[in-house]
Amino acid sequence: MSRWRVLQFGVVTALMASGYGVMFTVLDDFRDEYGIAAYWLGTIVGIGFLSSFLAQIFLAPVADRGHARRLVVLGVALNVVGLLAMAVGETLPVLLTGRFISGIGIGMAFPAIRRIVINADPDNIGNNVGTLLAADVAGFAAGPAVSAILVPQFGIPAPFLTIAVLTVLCAPLVLTVQVDETPPDDLPEARLAFDLLRHRPIVAGLMMGSALFLMIGTFDALWAIVLDDLDASELVANAGITIFALPLIIFGAYGGRLAQRVGPFRLGPLGLVLGALFMTSYGFLPAPMIMLAVGTMHALCDGLTASSTGVAVGIAAPRDRQASAQGLLGAAETLTGGLTAVLAGVLYSAGGRTLAYSVCGVVMVALAGGAYLVAGSEYRSRRTIEVPALEPDPATAVTGHA
Repeated sequence: MSRWRVLQFGVVTALMASGYGVMFTVLDDFRDEYGIAAYWLGTIVGIGFLSSFLAQIFLAPVADRGHARRLVVLGVALNVVGLLAMAVGETLPVLLTGRFISGIGIGMAFPAIRRIVINADPDNIGNNVGTLLAADVAGFAAGPAVSAILVPQFGIPAPFLTIAVLTVLCAPLVLTVQVDETPPDDLPEARLAFDLLRHRPIVAGLMMGSALFLMIGTFDALWAIVLDDLDASELVANAGITIFALPLIIFGAYGGRLAQRVGPFRLGPLGLVLGALFMTSYGFLPAPMIMLAVGTMHALCDGLTASSTGVAVGIAAPRDRQASAQGLLGAAETLTGGLTAVLAGVLYSAGGRTLAYSVCGVVMVALAGGAYLVAGSEYRSRRTIEVPALEPDPATAVTGHA
């Protein structure tokens, strides 16, 4: 697959992710303009994560059965429908429905996109998966900027309508790409992805993804609150969020190539352990500007290592099960990030930032170390990328899983 083709899918990924970013920035407008009670705002956020989780578990495997392109097209269409519902909706049921539909669309499309990109060019899996990660983060980060520009002048519907129109205009990018679908005679027997949990490297990849989103969920939930409690300016808090995202955008593709060169089951756990140390330090640092400086180093580390997770699952999954495996990874990340955001708030209320960040760091180290061990010596030492054959390898099976 050419670089241009990967970028085409990257554009689609970024547009779909930007809808998430917009939604987070207009929650206060839903409350003020539409009278949505504050306790329902979290439900609007959460229902999208729930529907995306369900889609990645139960619908993403359809892409492995000869329908990868169809799943991307349908996912994009559903996301547009959800965006339009969020644009016109002024009541809670409509907003919840729109958010649910968008979550389904994204949960369907993202694993299928990764399947197409990985299988089309397995020799460059690191660069291509890293590019998709960079596009995802860039799209999400662009959402607040779109809202800031459009909402004051044109109202709440404007950013949702703008992203919906841009997505429709970019839909031909998907329709014109040659997709290597699974031949009818080679369709996988399993219709869901749970049998992949028998394979140790895939379980290790899910552990890495869970550790990564444990960190992200904790960071997102606490960063602004902690800095506010330290009497930091709003500029410093917002700068930290921007700094956290930029290295993932800038270095995502390079980080993927680095993971391919040294091995994702080496680079990924190393980056997570370093990330755990940074997260733990936030519980002890005395001043906002020191936290911002440490956060900058933390962000650079993540930018160089975060792509390892998608690359790890890509090399561990059979060629005909890529969407199923990436769907499992996305589901694990979504679930972990959502639960962690809630748990981090509880821990912060109970014991302050030292407790919350320390618990995050300890669990991250446990997951990273477990991933390194569970992957097995073959995958820990693998430096080149070889998408596995279709038949499972009994030597890498985890006993005790159905």
